[in-house]
Amino acid sequence: AYGLDKNLKGERNVLIFDLGGGTFDVSILTIDEGSLFEVRATAGDTHLGGEDFDNRMVSHFVEEFKRKYKKDVSSNPRALRRLRTACERAKRTLSSSTEATVEIDALLDGIDYYTKISRARFEELCSDLFRNTLQPVERALSDAKMDKSAIHDIVLVGGSTRIPKVQSLLQNFFCGKALNLSINPDEAVAYG
Repeated sequence: AYGLDKNLKGERNVLIFDLGGGTFDVSILTIDEGSLFEVRATAGDTHLGGEDFDNRMVSHFVEEFKRKYKKDVSSNPRALRRLRTACERAKRTLSSSTEATVEIDALLDGIDYYTKISRARFEELCSDLFRNTLQPVERALSDAKMDKSAIHDIVLVGGSTRIPKVQSLLQNFFCGKALNLSINPDEAVAYG
């Protein structure tokens, strides 16, 4: 699906890094010249994904709203839903911009809520979650009995792989190796 070079010479080891909305999977495959592949190892975290990053941002803004207005957004399901939707949008914006604006008219008790979040602040809120993506990578390498230098290609799948901090952590882990983003991460799931 991810357009690896069809004129392969010899075997290639490929690490698939799939960070979706709710789950995270890492697979290591060995692909030979005839495009036959063997799964060498899989690892992951069934409770790590984009929704967790959204939750961190939601909590951040719930606290900010409490400080500013002495009111609790989390006590109102509709207000919380609207805040979550705005946070998902802000998270997407932060993948291409260094700042995102959250604007929600009449969020709670008629209060219009306008605020901003920087990419740096978002990365801070999620820093432990982002770092946790490397543990399954290390586990998969260990299970496959491979050193990270044995990986030829790293393929990113899933919308959350667009997050710059996720990409830079992974790239640093693999000593600066280029990441394969040649297809839309969200579409890779559909192509299988």
